[in-house]
Order: sequence, then C-alpha cells, then structure tokens
Amino acid sequence: MKKIMMMALAATTAFAASGEPKEAPRTLVLYYSQTSNTRVVAQEIAKRLGADIEEIKAVEPYDGDFQATIERCMKEREQGVTPAIPPVTADLSRYDVIFIGYPVWFGTYAPPVAIFLGQVDLTGKKVVPFCTFGSGGLESSTKDLADKQPKAEILPGYGVRAARLAAVPKEVDQFLKAGGFLHGEYLILDTFPAPHPVSRGEECVFDAAVKGYPMLNAKAEAVAMRPLPEGVEYLFTARDLPRGDNPKMPPAGELKVYVTVESGQPPVFTRVVR
Repeated sequence: MKKIMMMALAATTAFAASGEPKEAPRTLVLYYSQTSNTRVVAQEIAKRLGADIEEIKAVEPYDGDFQATIERCMKEREQGVTPAIPPVTADLSRYDVIFIGYPVWFGTYAPPVAIFLGQVDLTGKKVVPFCTFGSGGLESSTKDLADKQPKAEILPGYGVRAARLAAVPKEVDQFLKAGGFLHGEYLILDTFPAPHPVSRGEECVFDAAVKGYPMLNAKAEAVAMRPLPEGVEYLFTARDLPRGDNPKMPPAGELKVYVTVESGQPPVFTRVVR
C-alpha cells in the first residue's frame, strides 16, 4: 500500500505553471435528494470545498416509500411522463466545476436530474458526478451523464451505499484529494491481482456481506484481494441468480461485487458493478 502527497488545486488557491497564483476554480454543488442521503454527500463536498450549493427539486415530490417511488417511476416510464422541476437559480455560466449528485434509480440518475440535464448545456464545464445507491450504479449513471452532456468534461465520480453514510466524511476527503480539489495526503491502493476461484472461506465472506439485501442474489465464483489500512478488500466475480422477492426478473449475468472486511468487523459490500 502506498501513500503520496498531492499538491493540487485547493478551494482557496491555485497556481499557474509559472508559480504565479491565479483565481481558484468556481465550484457549484447541485444535487437531487429524495430521502436526504444524497444531501448528506452534497453538503460534505460543499463544506470541504467552500462551494456554492443548490438542490434540484421536483414540482411533485417523490415523497412515498421505496415501493411507492418504484411504482411511480415505472408508471411514468410506461406513459412517457417526465416530472417537472423548477429552474435552478444558480447562473451556471459562472462556474468552472459543477458537482452533480443524485440517488441511483433503475441503474441511473433519478428522473429530476435527467430532466435537469436535458434542459442545460454544460459545454466546457468540468462535471463531477456523485451518487448514493442501494447496491451500485455510479459507472452506469456516469456513462449516461457523458452521453447526455457530450461536450462537458466528465471527471471520475464518487458513489456510496445508503447503508454506509457513516463513511462519507472520510471517503469524500480522500476523493477530493485524489481528484486534485484539495491539498493533502491520500491513499493509492494496490491494484487487484488476477482473480482465483473462490474457496469455501471466501464464499462465506461473500455470503455474509450480501446477506439480507433482497436485490442482490448471487453466487461468488472468483475473487481477488488487496490490503486496506485496517483490513482487506475483496473483488468478487459473481453470477446473478433469480431474485427471491421477484422470481420473474431475469438474472443480470456477471457481477463485480466489492467487499471490505475491517479488523474486528463483519464483511460489508460497498458496491456492485453490473
């Protein structure tokens, strides 16, 4: 495991190649949050960067429980209905960097963010996605964002499971430093080695990590491991199985499931890449 010090753009001061100080990038954090999970991440980013922040809202809020939200979204998709959103008040032309946050629904950003992205032109902006999710969706939603705003520069994003919000302060700090938005030391993890077939013990780690999460029914087939400062991270290759709560839903095929085991703690999966 390696540590490096990266002296990069900070929220207060930036430097030209000649060493002369120049104006720091103007940064805006825009987000949509139904249950406040994404708001937690947005506020953490804005606080650390001293950035402006604004919430994207739906005229008719998605204020039901999980199942009610799913049913409404499915109905809107079937009927071709797009939810209305009030225009954001921020003047986007004033900003160099725009963080865009959202919960992941159906593998991508929630509908209010889709509407927002269809109404604005982010040409030439540095856009940083961040999201909260039940199991995953950062990669798929980032791809959709790039397709929607092809003339923006889409930078690497950050995602976190709603069940792991306690990890947000530490992870956002590392994410912003690694991305060059803050000064400071951050971890560069070892790359994963080649995977090997799972042992019975490794299969038990996987099963313990995903136990109780109804939308992830899979069998681990291969695994690679790398050290963490206080434990180990597993990258499982798993085969999706029919879901117990919805046997009519076809399996998704091969999955990548990231699992961490910290010293003295039970296994927990951090994200799924489908």
